[in-house]
Amino acid sequence: MSILVTGSAGHLGEALMRTLGTRATGLDIKHSAYTDLVGDIADRDFVRTAMRGIRTVIHTATLHKPHVATHSKQDFVDTNITGTLNLLEEAVLQGISTFLFTSTTSTFGAAMNPAKGEPAAWITEDVMPQPKNIYSVTKLAAESLCELFHRKAGLPVLILRTSRFFPEDDDNAETRRRYATPNVQALELLYRRVDIADAVSAHLSAVGKAGTIGFGKYIISATTPFTPAHLAQLHTDAPAVIRSLYPECEGLFEAEGWKLFPEIDRVYVNARAQRELGWEPQYDFEHVLRCLRNGVDFRSDLAREVGSKGYHEEDFEEGPFPVES
Repeated sequence: MSILVTGSAGHLGEALMRTLGTRATGLDIKHSAYTDLVGDIADRDFVRTAMRGIRTVIHTATLHKPHVATHSKQDFVDTNITGTLNLLEEAVLQGISTFLFTSTTSTFGAAMNPAKGEPAAWITEDVMPQPKNIYSVTKLAAESLCELFHRKAGLPVLILRTSRFFPEDDDNAETRRRYATPNVQALELLYRRVDIADAVSAHLSAVGKAGTIGFGKYIISATTPFTPAHLAQLHTDAPAVIRSLYPECEGLFEAEGWKLFPEIDRVYVNARAQRELGWEPQYDFEHVLRCLRNGVDFRSDLAREVGSKGYHEEDFEEGPFPVES
């Protein structure tokens, strides 16, 4: 199987390349140990050459939310929309059998932020996206291109809307002040995070199913323990819900100097991905608690191997990346 992984210098791209090994060719605008072809996906000639002999495309290359304050809106259009269009057009011309597009739960935007007094949002693939910035707008537009090429050309395309998997500190200054990074990321596995090893396994499961499914959109996030019955209380008293499900949690957290979030505003639901892709995520909040009991890191080996990359060549005093004002 000849696989092209775009974005091979990024977190997920590298994780895929480490897992796929010699079966894959890595493409990125940056040089890296896992990048075979260096160039810009907005360059059609470069894309055409890169895709010769390829049967499967896993398209993870993107400008991310951390780039919103440092890159122009046109940059986002060039990479996230034009780059995806180039790949799709060449996929059809060159007879690609499978195209995976790595999208983001950020496309849901404002739908994930219920008003005070409203229940937490239950986020499934049926929720209507309400993008809030150029990042989510361009990712949603790229999703529409993927659907168009499936309908018009019969290209098997699956869209994976991944939740957070980056290891960097939270972009919110108040969150960084109040909580240690492992504390934040452990709690996020309850509702809005996926370990990168599970993100990789989701993509590989999707490769195997794309030809049969044809087209689909899937949320890729850790399996939540919450149900719709928890939503109202989650948005007002999340610790009470967490204690009811995991009585030992607070003691384990206190031993680490960690705290529970006072409220949770959304819950990502991965049921469709598990059911239709045959995906079996391994890293969830129960895994976190087992690791805390045993005194070991809750991150996967792959997450530790890939490590923290950052999103910029420079450091910023106000946080891991500048936030759009």
